Amino acid sequence: MWDDCCDYNMVREVRVKGIAYLGVGAIDKIDPILGRLKSEGITAVLCVCGGHAYRASGAWDKAEAAALRHGIVLALYNRVTPSPTTDTVDDAAALGRAINAGAVLAIGGGSPLDCGKSAAILLANPGKSAEDLFCFRFTPQKALPLVAVNLTHGTGSEVNRFAVVTVSGRSHRSIVGHDCMYPRYAIDDPALMTGLSAEQSRYVSINAFCRVVEAATATAANPLAVTLARETVRLVHHWLPVALDEPENLKARYGLCLAALQAGVAFDNSHLHLAHALEQPLGRLRNLPHGMRLAILLPAVIGACYAAKPDVLAHVLGPVAPGLQGMPEEADQAARAVERWIFSLGITQKLLDLGVQEFDVEEFCNFVEQTPSLGLLLSVAPVSISRQLVARIYTESLRPMM
Repeated sequence: MWDDCCDYNMVREVRVKGIAYLGVGAIDKIDPILGRLKSEGITAVLCVCGGHAYRASGAWDKAEAAALRHGIVLALYNRVTPSPTTDTVDDAAALGRAINAGAVLAIGGGSPLDCGKSAAILLANPGKSAEDLFCFRFTPQKALPLVAVNLTHGTGSEVNRFAVVTVSGRSHRSIVGHDCMYPRYAIDDPALMTGLSAEQSRYVSINAFCRVVEAATATAANPLAVTLARETVRLVHHWLPVALDEPENLKARYGLCLAALQAGVAFDNSHLHLAHALEQPLGRLRNLPHGMRLAILLPAVIGACYAAKPDVLAHVLGPVAPGLQGMPEEADQAARAVERWIFSLGITQKLLDLGVQEFDVEEFCNFVEQTPSLGLLLSVAPVSISRQLVARIYTESLRPMM
């Protein structure tokens, strides 16, 4: 395969809506990036991140040194947690306002990047709150320049216009996507990701895998989304086992970085649907990692969607489910093949293993029906959505299909 001989030590410039730097050593691009911002008159930058990885990865040291060289004040907001809330976004934006930030630097996985995107909007739109943004009370037309330093190979948030935040006090997440939210610069440096645990590596990569399966089959999908989906599945299938066996293998991390970047672009050219909608109540009630929730549901989602998109799914899933011919009656075969592959990665839990019972399915269905933010995701699914279909997916995810 061509990526076996790819020079992962060469930092490549990838032109998407912004500019993404991909390769070992890409973090060094933070210096010229901050230099460009300084040339635009920006003298203060808000840095948004979680509480640990930004330092452990070495990304903060590089950013801090570059800011010092260019005479830029870097204000650190390092209190982002998984599934950040609108309160968190407001707090980050308040710090940015206090230093008169002219740009935002986000360091981390999907949560810090989404929080950074959101704060960049609030800083460019005085008087607006994160709740205003995520409850759709205004449509932003502008945001401060955003630099995204990605520390996981999962969401692809560094190259798309979407952000997901939990609305404080309402127990559900909301997704927004606006053209002003694209990062101007993104950094995907595999060397920053060798510290990911095996569990983190599994779950973020499954997230990328799931995103492209949904993006390729959504009613909004275009040919680019399908093409990127197939290649993303191939890369994850090939390189994730290597990364699990050899966490510091930079070629494997490079392949997974590329997979996640492609997943972000595929999502940007389509949308997500059933898996990302139905996983939400699982997180609310059981506090499970996002990637685990997706891994549990994905086989049943594929089984539910396959007959509607057999040609697309046979093509996209080829690396993990060889032999599919694109016939509607292959739905069960495809779903079981994906579940076997997920199990082979060490993710063997199903809902019953995690304490979920048959009677919880009704509560999950109620949550899905009563959460307004899930309406858009469900509306672009390739199948007609009903309570019976949603219940079936949850029920089939209680125990292994095998």
